[in-house]
Amino acid sequence: MPAEGFRGPRQVWNAFRWSMKGLRAAWRHEASFRLEAMLALVLVPLGLWLGDGGVEKLLLVLAPLLVLSAELLNSAIEAVVDKVSPEFNELAGRAKDMGSAAVFVLLVLVVLSWALILAPRWL
Repeated sequence: MPAEGFRGPRQVWNAFRWSMKGLRAAWRHEASFRLEAMLALVLVPLGLWLGDGGVEKLLLVLAPLLVLSAELLNSAIEAVVDKVSPEFNELAGRAKDMGSAAVFVLLVLVVLSWALILAPRWL
C-alpha cells in the first residue's frame, strides 16, 4: 500500500531496512546472487582502479552492479511465480526464463564493457 503524505526520515529509514532485508534474503536463498555479488566485490574496486577517467570507471563499475539488480528482480519474479503457481505453467516458465535472460544479457555487458575498455591497453 502506498504511503500517504510526507515521506520523512522514518519512511526513508523503513525503506532502507526493507532493502537490506531483501539483500539478506537474496544472499541467504539465491546461490546465483551470492556468486554475482562475489564477482562484483572483485570487479567494482578493480574497475575503480583500472578505469582511466570518470566515464571508464563508471562503465566498469556500473555493469556488475546492473547484474546484481537484475538478479534481484529475477529472484523476485521467480519467488512470486512459485508462490502463485507452484505447478508447471508455460507462462510461468516463460517469465522465469526471461528474467534469467535479462541477467545473462547484463553479464554479456560486463564482459563486453571490460573487454572494450581494457583490451586496447593490453594488446
